[in-house]
Amino acid sequence: MRRPELRAVLEAAGVADGYYRIEGVHEPVPTPPDFLFLRRSADGVWETGAYERGRYEVLDRHPDEASACGHLLRLLV
Repeated sequence: MRRPELRAVLEAAGVADGYYRIEGVHEPVPTPPDFLFLRRSADGVWETGAYERGRYEVLDRHPDEASACGHLLRLLV
């Protein structure tokens, strides 16, 4: 699964827009105070995690986009 497909699946499942951020695909404005995220790190690895109280906490690092999307999906649904 790629990020646009993940966004579509989350929308279809009724997951609220403010619960997550998917880099380059779904970046809610204004930024919610806390959310789960999927992003690509500077070293090219995909990361999933939580943003709370102004801090990003990486929960897991993934070798590819598909596994990162799967992880975020499991966290949200």
